[in-house]
Amino acid sequence: MSLQPAKELDGVLLVDKPRDFTSHDVVARLRRKLHMKRIGHAGTLDPMATGLLVMLIGKSTRISQYLISQDKVYEGEITLGVTTNSQDADGEVVSTQEVPPLTEAQVRAAMAGFLGDQYQTPPMFSAIKKDGVPLYKLARQGEEIEREPRFIRVMAFDLLGFASPKITFRLACTKGTYVRSIAHDLGQKLGCGAHLSALRRTKSGTMDISQAMTLEGIEALSHADIGKRLLPPHAVAPSHAL
Repeated sequence: MSLQPAKELDGVLLVDKPRDFTSHDVVARLRRKLHMKRIGHAGTLDPMATGLLVMLIGKSTRISQYLISQDKVYEGEITLGVTTNSQDADGEVVSTQEVPPLTEAQVRAAMAGFLGDQYQTPPMFSAIKKDGVPLYKLARQGEEIEREPRFIRVMAFDLLGFASPKITFRLACTKGTYVRSIAHDLGQKLGCGAHLSALRRTKSGTMDISQAMTLEGIEALSHADIGKRLLPPHAVAPSHAL
């Protein structure tokens, strides 16, 4: 008697992405684990970032655009006094400056200036393409090209802690917001430069990091148990997106 092939899975899987993994690395690992090609994600995370990566399994890849457009919440760390070419800890240091004797009130006031609707110019170290070539590849060759500013909204930029030169924060924002650019710009506003030294996505739409599993944890599960972890598409997307 032959075994029935495992039923192809369909749903949304929440992964707590480890540091130094690209979002595509996670896709590749899940494709190997589940023996499926139809797997994608709803919103990339930079390699240095950790946290909530929304994975779309099987037919649920069709709701990708809806989930990508949802608001996001991040927690992270900004290091003052050091500027990098990528605006984060993965880049090369381009300048160092002395950090002035800032008060917590001064830092909060500077952060408050980022709230609301605004246009943000994407950094050169980004996956946006120019004539089919990602900007980060041009940036590594020393090229700088004009980028189209994008509309974003910052709903909250809260100071969680300040022990100079480190700022810990929570940020709620719309899709497509470059948190490292906000970190860089905050450093400019405070007069000493800065870069994003740690980042963790904690929420995307209604989905929360508390619902996620580590990649290693997921890989240790059986096919059936992974199926039990999946959120149905209708639980995270409105009926018109299904």
